[in-house]
Amino acid sequence: MPFQQPDDSIRRRYDVGKKLRARLPRAALAPWAPAPLRADPVTTIATVNHGRVKTLLPEKYRRMRMSPFAFFRGAAVLMASDLSTLPVTGLAVQLCGDAHVHNLGAYAAPDGQLVFDINDFDETTPGPWEWDMKRLATSLILAGGECGQSGARCEEGVRAMVASYRAHLRAFALMPFATLARHLVARRHDERVLDDIFEAAQRVTPERNLQKLTAKTRGGFRFHDRKPDLQHVPSRTATAVVRALKGYAGTLSPSRRRTFERYRPADVTFKLVGTGSVGTRDYVVLLFGNDANDPLFIQMKQELPSCYAPYLPSPARRVAHQGRRVAEGQQMMQTASDPFIGYTRFGGHDYLVRQLADHKAGLGPTELNGRALLAYARLCGEVLAKGHARTTDAAVLAGYVGGSAKLDTAIAAFAVAYAEQTKRDFRSFVRALRERRSSVK
Repeated sequence: MPFQQPDDSIRRRYDVGKKLRARLPRAALAPWAPAPLRADPVTTIATVNHGRVKTLLPEKYRRMRMSPFAFFRGAAVLMASDLSTLPVTGLAVQLCGDAHVHNLGAYAAPDGQLVFDINDFDETTPGPWEWDMKRLATSLILAGGECGQSGARCEEGVRAMVASYRAHLRAFALMPFATLARHLVARRHDERVLDDIFEAAQRVTPERNLQKLTAKTRGGFRFHDRKPDLQHVPSRTATAVVRALKGYAGTLSPSRRRTFERYRPADVTFKLVGTGSVGTRDYVVLLFGNDANDPLFIQMKQELPSCYAPYLPSPARRVAHQGRRVAEGQQMMQTASDPFIGYTRFGGHDYLVRQLADHKAGLGPTELNGRALLAYARLCGEVLAKGHARTTDAAVLAGYVGGSAKLDTAIAAFAVAYAEQTKRDFRSFVRALRERRSSVK
């Protein structure tokens, strides 16, 4: 390999990004109109049901029909289909894939410090940066409206998020790569909304999970049976889950593997999670280490192909292991990841493996009110910019998004229009459920 001298090219790469505006002006990111041959939204939503537990789908749809935002959370594939019809700059990043306000939150870094970052990566894949931006922006409109915020206030929140994204992207573009790799969003004296989330995360410990999820019996600690959220599995399934942990251990670093292997499994349960994830196989294993005061909860979550895969070039569709896709995408975008994140396979399905809710907490469902909306929106912009800057040429992307508010205005206009589309699709979905259409049975 030939040696190379430093390339003082940040300015040049920034100008490359600016030139992309001639091909796709920032204002061109604002329009939304459904494609002329747009498929029935209910049919599109059903395309991701292959590989799921069919008997759990009614619960997924029950959760999605609670509100337009709940529907939005469970219908990532619908937005993926719609986004694929819109123009993009051609700048690729590692997508979160499901960037919405409730998929960011606090969790414990390997050193125990609480950090704030994106924390859900089921749909992660390389793809256009605009797709994450537009999904996050739309979620601010829907979630803010659900919390009683006015339309104008929600639009202001989107503009604040995009402005924060632009400002932080410019800063990240100038950072040494090693400095960017260490950039954390942690406690700050001037962010009350962040303090509230961290205070909630401080209380979510393995010991608390032991009290909340289990009961002590003569035979030891056992998970509660609380259908549909928690349910013991047949002994054959429990044995298969525990055996799969051996393959998972091989995906950890030697030091983490040694630590994990000192724990011993005590019980296994099936857990119902989220909204969009309902129907996937999700197991939780309770393990103990040094004694009964040393519990470890490991979650083994089935991973299906990213809902964006059908709308991306073929390399993005050729994924050998869906759990590995998620684990590696998470590690690329997060500054600090769960030290026990890994993957395994059993029963013909791919699984992501991680700790269950280790100091994990997020925004409450009604907390996007007052000044919290703008404060939280700015945090979202910073976190998304960090994840994207770590996985693309930040200088080129910073050159495109620029220093003016043109992108802020464009993305806000799109978010308002797509939120209205989501409400229309939500009404169609609810009608379809009432009519018991075969596509949602």
